Amino acid sequence: MKPSKNDKKNSIKLFEQHKVRTSWNKDEEKWYFSVEDVVFVLTDSTDVKQYIKKMRKRDPELNSNWGTICTHVQMIAKDGKNRKVMASDVEGILRLVQSIPSPKAEPFKLWLAKVGSERIDEIQDPEKAINRALQHYRNLGYSEAWINQRLKSIEVRKDLTDEWKRSGVKDNQYGFLTDILTEAWSGMKTREYKDHKGLKKENLRDNMTNMELVLNMLAEVSTTEISKGKNPQTLKENIDIAKEGGSVAKNARLEIESKTGNKIVTRKNAKDIRLIESKDDNDDK
Repeated sequence: MKPSKNDKKNSIKLFEQHKVRTSWNKDEEKWYFSVEDVVFVLTDSTDVKQYIKKMRKRDPELNSNWGTICTHVQMIAKDGKNRKVMASDVEGILRLVQSIPSPKAEPFKLWLAKVGSERIDEIQDPEKAINRALQHYRNLGYSEAWINQRLKSIEVRKDLTDEWKRSGVKDNQYGFLTDILTEAWSGMKTREYKDHKGLKKENLRDNMTNMELVLNMLAEVSTTEISKGKNPQTLKENIDIAKEGGSVAKNARLEIESKTGNKIVTRKNAKDIRLIESKDDNDDK
């Protein structure tokens, strides 16, 4: 699927003082990068187009999958006008890096090898993945209270997707049902919720306050338990149950808002949450 022309945001990113043209696709929630710019940064080639031709010739597998890895995206050209240029998402760019015999590409290759090794370790020992997530959130500055809540939300989400799988829901339908459930309790679909918080590709749950996380978990655990009781057999039945589960959390949200006079669904994102949580922790000491 090619990026939607109307949903792209063009920008220039700097990498070691070199400009790399990028384009954000809102529908796919992906950044696309100019292939020529990335190749130039990693090779300093005086003729990037010729270098790419030789690179494809050296790597038959890359060449045969070129149409899948790359696509044409409108970006700002050297003359300042929007023109279609060859671009690729992060996964595709990392594949291209593997075919570039340049010292500048080596850090990328080492990183890929490290990530691959870590993922294999995590599959063999899931506790390592949990510990890695814990440290990741701590490094980002989240409070211990928020981290504990976030890890619990991962467990609740896993229970829900397991139940959906048992009910015959396909993996590619999880997002659709999540949209319905999220809208049922918050009043917004997932993409709308992200826009409300000023997010692009960032994880929505990583940008929820404690109260938002709690209500989202309530919606998901309610959906899971209702599903277990009703044993749905069709997507339509799962849709109805997602609405029911979401409505449980919606009623709780409205009740809390009525009692406190404060809106639960906020525009606060991760940066705001970390600052607020940190201040609250210090106040408690």
